[in-house]
Amino acid sequence: MAEQSYQSHTRWLPAFHFFAAPVLLINTINELRHAFNDPTPSTAFAAVVAAAILTVAFLARTQALQAQNRLIRLEMRLRLQPLLPADLYARFNELTVPQLVALRFASDGELPGLIGTVLKDGTKQADIKKLIKQWVPDYVRV
Repeated sequence: MAEQSYQSHTRWLPAFHFFAAPVLLINTINELRHAFNDPTPSTAFAAVVAAAILTVAFLARTQALQAQNRLIRLEMRLRLQPLLPADLYARFNELTVPQLVALRFASDGELPGLIGTVLKDGTKQADIKKLIKQWVPDYVRV
């Protein structure tokens, strides 16, 4: 696998992002066009079904990402316990999921300092990733 960094860490799922989602979106638009040009119960129902299928595709993706985020939160809680002083670890619940998602790419040596900064400044996800000096790759994301 290619080395991962801030510039190359975005995960694209080609079958979803470049095939299924665009095809389902185009199909929904097409079915809405048919329903508008030839308003019958059949064309209206076809448009509703197309919209439902598109919705199911996006719900499946977002639910998988939500499950992944829950696992990342648990992983980071376990990873940080031995790395952080007790007073800083006690503030774990102040970290947002997006912040934890970004922090997981930081090396163990960087985490205490980064977490102190994040808690003090409320640093956003993209900015946290830019602060990381030693990137720890994640190749098993959803």
